Amino acid sequence: MKPAATPWLSPERRRWVILGVVFAAMVLNYVDRQIVSVLKPTLKTEFGLDDRGYASLINVFVFCYASCYAGAGWLVDRFGSGRIMFYGMLVWSSACLGGAFAKTFGQLAFFRGLLGVAEPTSFPAQLRVVTIWFPPALRATANSICAAGSTVGAIIAAPVVAWLALKHGWHAAFLVPGVIGLALAGVWWLVYRDPPAVGEPAATAMGANADPRAAFTWPQLWRTRSLWGILLSRFISDPVWYFCLFWLPGYLQERSGLTLAQIGLLGWIPFLAADLGGVGSSMFSDKLVRRGSEPLHARKLTLAGAALFAPICALTPLFPHPFVTLAIFSVVGAVCLTWLFNLGVVVADTFPAANVGSVWGIAGAFGASGAMLFNLYVGHLMDTLGSGRIFAALAVLHPLAAIVLWFTVRREEPGIRAQ
Repeated sequence: MKPAATPWLSPERRRWVILGVVFAAMVLNYVDRQIVSVLKPTLKTEFGLDDRGYASLINVFVFCYASCYAGAGWLVDRFGSGRIMFYGMLVWSSACLGGAFAKTFGQLAFFRGLLGVAEPTSFPAQLRVVTIWFPPALRATANSICAAGSTVGAIIAAPVVAWLALKHGWHAAFLVPGVIGLALAGVWWLVYRDPPAVGEPAATAMGANADPRAAFTWPQLWRTRSLWGILLSRFISDPVWYFCLFWLPGYLQERSGLTLAQIGLLGWIPFLAADLGGVGSSMFSDKLVRRGSEPLHARKLTLAGAALFAPICALTPLFPHPFVTLAIFSVVGAVCLTWLFNLGVVVADTFPAANVGSVWGIAGAFGASGAMLFNLYVGHLMDTLGSGRIFAALAVLHPLAAIVLWFTVRREEPGIRAQ
């Protein structure tokens, strides 16, 4: 990627400007994907859907998302985060824009699928940007800023989408974020250039692997035990976060009695709690490292501790009041983002810098696949047996993932730990 020169940006300033654009991209990434969940009752009426139809709409996005995530990670490692992030923003913003002009369910599903194709580029690109642009002393801070962008998007999605829909109609909720995303892609094209090489000192892996230039080949990655541990952990745990994103706003409207306007006022609360929990737990794991704990062990302890709070989800159908549901999912959201924020650092602590995009991309694909299967379960039970079994299943997923992660993941080095 060779954007126009930006002589007014020194290398030091450039990396922070780049970080700011990545943050903004992550905000839009989550706003775009949550539009349909905030507008669930509206879109069900507009397109004549029941809960199974809505689940199908979500699964079009999730299927495309899961199918393209691993490839997105490979593309980032092959062509660099600058080029792939640019094209990703361009396509996903165009897909969001297209949703505003959808006249049929098929058209809306097509644009949601296109969104799912493009959005996976952001997460491996973000992790690689942090890994190569920031030295170890700044890397945890930079990573938490980027990761927080996604949850800021989740926080503002409910009020922003609700306001746009109530003020200007549901089409505007797709139109405005799409236009902003296209403008942001132009900014990225202008500012991203001259990234450090992966082998340079600023680009050593988060886990400080001895030789930052060493890397696993693609087949070697699949023979490492740690890759499978991370993949299974995300496959098991990610459905909980996807439920928060795609089903919770609709559940609060259809089962707890909140209006769209009230969702705009209150629906952001669990996502703010999730963001605070994710950032706070990341700071806690870093504090354990500073006190002498081995980095990977510190992350595992943090994740296992968070998983102990996940079973509170099972209480949701017993207390149908919306404020109780918001409180319960504030805790659940904090557990989810503790996992997503710290699992990214686990990848960087475990694998060489040249592999982090691929590993995180494959892991994202497995997580989205687990969510897609769970969405089928949710859509069926919501229409037949009710929500009790759904929340019971959600309650045990993080504890199971913690057991898998604890016993499978370890430091991997090419030629030493590959199996």
